[in-house]
Amino acid sequence: SFPRCSPGGKATDSLVMTDHIPAFSLELFPPQTPEGAEKLRAARARMALLKPRFFSVTFGAGGSTRDRTLETVLEIQREGHQAAPHLSCIGSTRDSIRSILEQYRAQGIRHLVALRGDLPSGMARPGAFRYANELVEFIRTETGDWFTIEVAAYPEYHPQARSPQDDLLAFKRKLDAGANSAITQYFYNFDAYAHFVDQCQTIGIDVPIVPGIMPISSYSSLARFSDNCGAEIPRWIRKRLESYADDSASIRAFGLDVVTGLCERLLASGAPGLHFYTLNQDALTSTLWQRLRLP
Repeated sequence: SFPRCSPGGKATDSLVMTDHIPAFSLELFPPQTPEGAEKLRAARARMALLKPRFFSVTFGAGGSTRDRTLETVLEIQREGHQAAPHLSCIGSTRDSIRSILEQYRAQGIRHLVALRGDLPSGMARPGAFRYANELVEFIRTETGDWFTIEVAAYPEYHPQARSPQDDLLAFKRKLDAGANSAITQYFYNFDAYAHFVDQCQTIGIDVPIVPGIMPISSYSSLARFSDNCGAEIPRWIRKRLESYADDSASIRAFGLDVVTGLCERLLASGAPGLHFYTLNQDALTSTLWQRLRLP
């Protein structure tokens, strides 16, 4: 139901995006301390050996990591790699976003991830932009076609969406505003992604929708992330992880098998790439990359 391609080649026997070459990318977050920065540099050097299409770098709500995001992005560029900083609606003003866009353009950055973001506790107003489509539209108005813009997609639907149809239409508004492609929230249910792509195609969406992949290193962390963002941990996975208790080696081994199988199925079915949420750790992502024999 979506473009069929091999990890290293062009799509064949596809319904859309016939010339799309799969893109494999890695997400980082800005370190908060000098020690964290040094650890990230070392981890990033190992990740760079994988030759990802780009590194994306997250952006705290209200610009709370604005300077650190820019510093990390510029470091990545100086190392000779492509970087895609995140921009968030929450807590942002038109002037602050305009200033950030000017900085990124001055540094030759041409790739952004535009997100609504989550309203932090205690923040009463979301800012000048209520939704990501408004942010995308503003970026296009200010900068034309300078940036390639990624947006978020939710195969299991955004937790605040009133209905699946509302969520689908909200996604379409972001693309109509000028986004080029999308990265999904992580998921472990292949059918959720396949169904979401099918639904997108029925309303004329034919942009690359790259699956977000979360390696599994800790059950407690994964459960907390998933509860916060609405990602489902299938019952059979949850039960197996619970059964390992504090056996971190078994959790990691089982997680690698689960995520490898999911990625293999996604690529065999024609997913236009994979985007790994690394949490600034390289070991599991590198192992997955090698297992999948990604280019």
